[in-house]
Amino acid sequence: MNQPHGPAWLRSPVGLGKAAAVAVGVAAVTDLFAVWAGLLTYDVADRLAGDGFGAVVATEVDRADVTYTVAGIVQTVAFVVATVLFLVWFQRARVNAEVFDPFGHRMKRGWTCWSWFVPVVNLWFPRRIMEDVWEASSPAGRASHGLVNAWWTLWIVALVADRVGATSYRLAETPEEIRDAAGHVVFADAAHLVAGVLAVLVILRLTRMQDEKARGGALAVAV
Repeated sequence: MNQPHGPAWLRSPVGLGKAAAVAVGVAAVTDLFAVWAGLLTYDVADRLAGDGFGAVVATEVDRADVTYTVAGIVQTVAFVVATVLFLVWFQRARVNAEVFDPFGHRMKRGWTCWSWFVPVVNLWFPRRIMEDVWEASSPAGRASHGLVNAWWTLWIVALVADRVGATSYRLAETPEEIRDAAGHVVFADAAHLVAGVLAVLVILRLTRMQDEKARGGALAVAV
């Protein structure tokens, strides 16, 4: 059979899917820690803004600052690991989907990973690729996109909120500005948390669909 996107082979997504789901889940836990750290910073800044520097002891300020910094470091490490494992899994899922349906993909295979890093197109290319993989992998031939749409919507909200929060926090100087910036950051972290939970569900659902489709057909799945 002609392969419009190049040679494609079927390999089990189960191991990578579990690893990616765990990594994304851990990243979501760090988002929860970041939300708590942000709320701590918000509380300290709010008291400073309302009652002045005499309302907060120096140790509380230091504690909030250290907690916020640690949360940011842990978040970053977890996010990098989760991103790598997610993209490796996503690439395998895309190649598997080409075996299931060679002609049902609107984007070239190379966009599967690179689309996440190219400005502007990263707002819709990954979702388009995911939808095509989702359709090709459905044992019934067609599956609802509700879970994919919910995940992608929260991911876009998190991206925008993260940019707003990071910018406002970087420019904040007064206690009032720090308090407001901390509120923006908390919202961004909460959006990342929900998007992460939905991403885990997407990974597990798509992995299960591909595994069931492969086992139910004539194609053998390589480990």
